[in-house]
Amino acid sequence: MSADRFVEALNAQIGNELAAHNQYLACAIHYDAETMPQMAAFFYTQALEERDHAMMMVRYLLDTDAEVAIPGVEAARSSFPDVVAPVALALDQEKRVTEQINSLLRIAREESDFASEQFLQWFIKEQVEEVATMSDLLTVVTRNQDDLEDIEEYVAREAGRRGDDPTAPRVAGA
Repeated sequence: MSADRFVEALNAQIGNELAAHNQYLACAIHYDAETMPQMAAFFYTQALEERDHAMMMVRYLLDTDAEVAIPGVEAARSSFPDVVAPVALALDQEKRVTEQINSLLRIAREESDFASEQFLQWFIKEQVEEVATMSDLLTVVTRNQDDLEDIEEYVAREAGRRGDDPTAPRVAGA
């Protein structure tokens, strides 16, 4: 059974993950409107990953007989001045999510909630990858902001390197 304090914080994180989903969806739509199909596809995929993260958390709460309470989320930012701004926003978002996951880990440790601590290990690893991906993408987009084809080519080349992770927690509804 998960500690009550952890359950409350994880329910809040479900909202954070769903907000990240919406923000990535808004980024994807921005790039789609700019006729940048590779960037759009990348962010549509990122949006689905964030939704899956929320649903992994839902599955964990269900598996531990804890209450699931889906919080409301603020509207995503949907207007951007250029091709760099959505990626900069995404990097900031990933850094914020990393802090949130680390805070969840602290709570699990303080509550001696070992199962929840173990559950979070995959998310710790995932956040290292997400921050690195967005950091690299921001470097490329900033350097090539006047050459959209170079950005598209980079994303097309790098997108193929990502694969399913068999160590990922189960997704509710999948």
